[in-house]
Amino acid sequence: MANVYVGLSGGVDSAVSAALLKEVGHRVVGAFIKIWRPEFIECPWQKERLDAMRVCAHFGIPFKEIDLSDEYKKAVIDDMIGNYNAGRTPNPDVLCNAHIKFGAFKEWARAQGADFVATGHYARIIRNEGRFELHRGIDTNKDQSYFLWRLTERDLATTLFPIGGFTKPEVRALAEKFCLPVAKKHDSQGLCFVGEVTMRDFLARYIDLKKGKVLDERGVVVGEHDGAALYTLGERHGFRIETSGAREAPRFVVATSPDSNTITVAKDAQKAKRRMVTLSDIQWVNDPPRFPLRAEVQARYRETPLPCTIDGNEAVFDEPHLAPPGQSLVIYDGQRLLGGGVINA
Repeated sequence: MANVYVGLSGGVDSAVSAALLKEVGHRVVGAFIKIWRPEFIECPWQKERLDAMRVCAHFGIPFKEIDLSDEYKKAVIDDMIGNYNAGRTPNPDVLCNAHIKFGAFKEWARAQGADFVATGHYARIIRNEGRFELHRGIDTNKDQSYFLWRLTERDLATTLFPIGGFTKPEVRALAEKFCLPVAKKHDSQGLCFVGEVTMRDFLARYIDLKKGKVLDERGVVVGEHDGAALYTLGERHGFRIETSGAREAPRFVVATSPDSNTITVAKDAQKAKRRMVTLSDIQWVNDPPRFPLRAEVQARYRETPLPCTIDGNEAVFDEPHLAPPGQSLVIYDGQRLLGGGVINA
């Protein structure tokens, strides 16, 4: 049996993961990762830490804590703020997985003697002819593989996702079976550091937001917004249209310009969509494929996968699609995640 460090968040999914690993005989250590939180936002991390400790006490397994506040601030928060300031909409969960959970935390755990690290992600690692592949979780409503596209085969070889083969109701039932102290705890929503405030209020603390002009497709001023960095393609709320008769139909953001602090809107939502995008920071889980590659892609979490042709760093959708710059375009072959990249402007 192996030494496994489980990242315990204080929630049900990671607790059940620890339970399943202990049940099959692994030597399990529970680890709580402390991340950066701004002083102006109340986040109950002490409660989450206590719940993680209670889970460890329930099973009689060691509890450890690692403070990755500085690493999280630099790799996730600073990157996120920089992207928003440049007019891109980043995905902090992807960065957290790559740099924190399967980066700094995993390095620390391995140095402590861990053979594997485990988390409560709804994803599966499949061994196929000696190779490690990343697949979607069985539960289509909870599948979190989208956020894991930066992991490599080398990462997967020392990672475990114990609940990837279960549905959420089954995980809840297992929590009851194991009499976990967090069995009835509600799932957390969103990023802890955002807390009860909106992303707009959070960004206003770090970005110099100024009111700017809303333009129509001809470049005519039709309203006002609160700062170009706050808007992404396809958005239809948060700006004010002031011209006569403009309230008769919704307007959708089709372009943003942080340099001029303007956003452009149109009545046709299709104009926010793109047929082709280029990608940067491309990462393949296993070996790079042969191009052109026919695959399915997702530009956002939980959206319906879209047929696409990948050729080098270019992705051509079969149909025009909403693909905001800064978001992750994740590439699948059926249930198998092949890789991904960051959508360019």
